[in-house]
Amino acid sequence: MKLVAITGSIGCGKTTIAKIVNKLGYPVFDVDGWVRRLYFNKDFIRAVAQNFPAVKDGEGINKRKLRNIVFSDNSQLKKLEAMVHPFLKDCLKDSIRKHARNCGIFFIDVALLFEMGWDKYCDFILVADVDYDVQKKRVMKRDNVTAEDFDKINDIQMRNEHKIRLADIVVRTDKPLNLLKAEMIDIIKGLELAYE
Repeated sequence: MKLVAITGSIGCGKTTIAKIVNKLGYPVFDVDGWVRRLYFNKDFIRAVAQNFPAVKDGEGINKRKLRNIVFSDNSQLKKLEAMVHPFLKDCLKDSIRKHARNCGIFFIDVALLFEMGWDKYCDFILVADVDYDVQKKRVMKRDNVTAEDFDKINDIQMRNEHKIRLADIVVRTDKPLNLLKAEMIDIIKGLELAYE
């Protein structure tokens, strides 16, 4: 089985590409989805509350407060990542084992591919890309954040220009969905031929 990463900075369209791939019948490990699940885990909530007391909110975590803390202080971000990344790695391993016999290509939808060092596990890297202004508008609308919040989030990620230099292929996502789907079908056909 070959591992294919779908990555790109926030708002660049990687999740849209991942959804297309999944609808085409391929397994996709959605890192953001697993992180969302983690915030319902009582042990994780307890650990976050111990390390970031200001974010405790009833029985859960106030994610906006947590985001403000970690995106304003890199040492706090590293502390949170040290809690989250091992969990994600274990989930990825389990998912790969589950799909190992049934598929030739396994996709990973992961924004922080290079930052987490997961690129070393991948056979092929696809980077979603879009103009900065489109990226910013998408995130502000989708996540209901200010331009300042977008900049904080974007600034902690590796620049998309750098990701593009490390990619095997770049897919522009500023096109109609049907054209994006057709492009992904062609890319996957090429991958299947290459990995036969």
